Amino acid sequence: MNKYQNKYRIPSTRLQNWDYGAMGAYFVTICTQNREHFFGEIVQTQCIVETHCNASLQNEMLLTDIGKKVEQEWLKTIALRPDMNLELGNFVVMPNHFHGILIIGKNEFNSELEITSGIESGIESRIESGIESGIESRRRDAMHRVSTDKTNKFGPQSKNLASIIRGFKSAVTTYSRTNGNTNFGWQPRFHDHIIRNSFEFERIQNYIEQNPAKWAADKFYK
Repeated sequence: MNKYQNKYRIPSTRLQNWDYGAMGAYFVTICTQNREHFFGEIVQTQCIVETHCNASLQNEMLLTDIGKKVEQEWLKTIALRPDMNLELGNFVVMPNHFHGILIIGKNEFNSELEITSGIESGIESRIESGIESGIESRRRDAMHRVSTDKTNKFGPQSKNLASIIRGFKSAVTTYSRTNGNTNFGWQPRFHDHIIRNSFEFERIQNYIEQNPAKWAADKFYK
């Protein structure tokens, strides 16, 4: 992760007025309404590959149709917004929430923003080692609370983090309603955390990777 060094570094003094259309890596958490288990359940299954297991049983997330739609829509994020120069890091669909890393690269909508030195070389190196396994390894929890619990103050704008999340949530909601799941709903807000360096990126990648394994200890467990 040395190539991440000094890239996407955002001083804490700028966070209060940060424009969420700017280049950077963002950790996003979105919960269901009342934390209901709309997306599936965690079950214990036999661990087949012993070298990858610490015990004979492992936690596995079994997705409902809505949970599968959440996964599908997130994977479509880049294709749906080619003009935003996006990348996905690890992500996971849990029974009542979703975690994902989204990277916004340099594009025509943020090219005039004042960015910290180190970012101007853009997203070309893409936080390589962290994303190589990215979409394929999309699971699990740990780490301390990394969400800022702050709502994106730039939400009404387009071509930014909030607009992406709005479209993502809307697509899942529309699917749910048209398929008879009229009780489905999201919490109105989402939590975001701006990833400041390679250490934090790796830590959050692992946090997401470990989510199902540590479900019983998760703060979202219900």
